[in-house]
Amino acid sequence: MKILLIHTHYQLQGGEDAVVEQELEFLKQHHDVEILRFQNLSIWKGALQFLVSIWNIGAAKKVKSKIREFQPDVVHVHNWHFAMGPLVFRVINRLGIPLVHTVHNYRLLCPSAILLNEGKLFTKSLKDPFPWSAVRNKVYRSSAVQTFWLAFVVWFHKKIGTWKKIDSYVCLTPFAVDLFQQSNFGVSKEQFTVKPNFTRIPEVSQPIKRGEHFLFIGRLSEEKGIDILLHAFKELPFSLQIAGDGPLKEQVVNATKESSNISYLGNLSNEKVIEELQKAQALIFPSVWYETFGLVNIEAFVSRTPVLASNIGAPQSLIRDGYNGFLFEPGKVNRLREVISKFNALSIIEKGKMGANAFESYQSNYTPELQEHYFESIYNQVLKK
Repeated sequence: MKILLIHTHYQLQGGEDAVVEQELEFLKQHHDVEILRFQNLSIWKGALQFLVSIWNIGAAKKVKSKIREFQPDVVHVHNWHFAMGPLVFRVINRLGIPLVHTVHNYRLLCPSAILLNEGKLFTKSLKDPFPWSAVRNKVYRSSAVQTFWLAFVVWFHKKIGTWKKIDSYVCLTPFAVDLFQQSNFGVSKEQFTVKPNFTRIPEVSQPIKRGEHFLFIGRLSEEKGIDILLHAFKELPFSLQIAGDGPLKEQVVNATKESSNISYLGNLSNEKVIEELQKAQALIFPSVWYETFGLVNIEAFVSRTPVLASNIGAPQSLIRDGYNGFLFEPGKVNRLREVISKFNALSIIEKGKMGANAFESYQSNYTPELQEHYFESIYNQVLKK
């Protein structure tokens, strides 16, 4: 099968970019695959890209040219915002090529993309005909003008039927599918399917001794629950190591100066991420937004590391409370402290069993071998249409 992937890269590489590279590598092992890349720019060039994203003729011509050159059986689009724009969906549909779109966030439902504003869930956009509340709250880049324009781009393409031209929307968990159905997005549930992310079993040159510390890996930002995490450990006798980068990096560094039990590892390579997961006694995932997946959770599973996660969004599907980790009420410092203490009180045997269960969860749901079935099912379904 000939598959064309299309993706817009963010200025700072994130989880979506990593997933696209992972899927590209996997699909190349089984199919004839090429990728067309766009790049979000900064300053005035980025502003121009953002402005023309509503009807980007240049991007549309680039996509049309690539399709005519490669002649794919299926086109699979990941991020369209903002260097590419939604017009490409109409072009692909007009050319009669089956079209798949992976939904990595909630930008189609709200300009915030994460349904969070000022540290609290923001779901008003789900039901509003036009997200004026989001505009007033400046949920995108703290700008009413930019929020309005992004909202208008999505709304305009909804009105002219662009989003209905996508044959299959791929969500990472059933929770995301349900969220789309609860909204006024207007696309039937039959056009949605679920395919989780995956990871590989790392090659380990020698056994790594597991320590007694807890670990956080991820973007250092508000939606990831960094504030809650730091406040929780300031009053705990346990050690916490933090890895990642983001807008709250300075806050994390300051916390390491104030609390000797908190340390900052910096931004780690993929190999170092796995190594640190194998060293920690548990991963903490204190996100306060509706996570679409959280790849680090299954990286913890493959490392036989239990996960202590907020009971919100994707973790509800990934974590079985008391089996491969613990769930706690999101946004509550006391609840996080309680679950950390609860886990720490387990015996070595109980922690080992939970780690083994985490690895079993990985083997049952998130291996590369299972991906072949997912992709074949998704692509064959749109080809039949």
